[in-house]
Amino acid sequence: MIIELLAGAAAAATEAAPENKFGFVEAMEQGGPVAWFILAVMIIMSVGSFYILITKLLEQRKIMNQYKAVRQNFWRAGSIKEGATKLEKNSAWRQLVDDALKANEDHGKMTDKREAHDYLHGTLQASEDSINAKLAGGLPFLASVGATAPFIGLLGTVIGIYRALINIGIAGSASIDKVAGPVGEALIMTAIGLFVAVPAVLAFNWLQSRNRRIAEAMNGFSTDLLAYMGSDGAIKPAVGAAPAAKPAARPATTTGGVPTKS
Repeated sequence: MIIELLAGAAAAATEAAPENKFGFVEAMEQGGPVAWFILAVMIIMSVGSFYILITKLLEQRKIMNQYKAVRQNFWRAGSIKEGATKLEKNSAWRQLVDDALKANEDHGKMTDKREAHDYLHGTLQASEDSINAKLAGGLPFLASVGATAPFIGLLGTVIGIYRALINIGIAGSASIDKVAGPVGEALIMTAIGLFVAVPAVLAFNWLQSRNRRIAEAMNGFSTDLLAYMGSDGAIKPAVGAAPAAKPAARPATTTGGVPTKS
């Protein structure tokens, strides 16, 4: 009889005990509208970061592939104008060539040759700067995300801990069921902030390094253009010979039914 009474009391206590749910949604509900707003900001920052990474990567790859055509075809042409026709329209390299040709025509009106050289050099530098500025577009957003996302996540952490302290004060005791939700929400927001910030920082550094390589290639190309125009074509960068076609295989001859190579 005593055992049955104890078992019944334990079952009644179990049924009366509140059921606590823990999970991402429950943790966000503990944070309230502020937590959902911070999560929305994080999602926007993350989507924007990956969008910039993909679009800039495709843009850089296109410019690098176009540079191969510059090295293989442009300097084989008889003149700058002829070489420009071999470059893709609206490309960075075509822009440099077109700006150089226009500057070369304009500086012919100048009487001071040193000023004319400086004018041509300045025009090419301005063209490079405009291309580099376009390539750098969007990178400040990545830098901002990498710098601010951890602090935005920390804001969610502070709010979660603050709500946990309020629940402790209302309950009068630091029971786990009163503080687990807000503390869990606080830790989740911190993790989300780091998850958004780390890829943004890595993408920023990677794209920056690729932009520097493109800038070096454009600087070298501009220097070659300036030397070529300043010397009336006497100074021209060395161009490797075109790959020779493989000779056709000669048919084998036979001697006494045994094939031999001629």
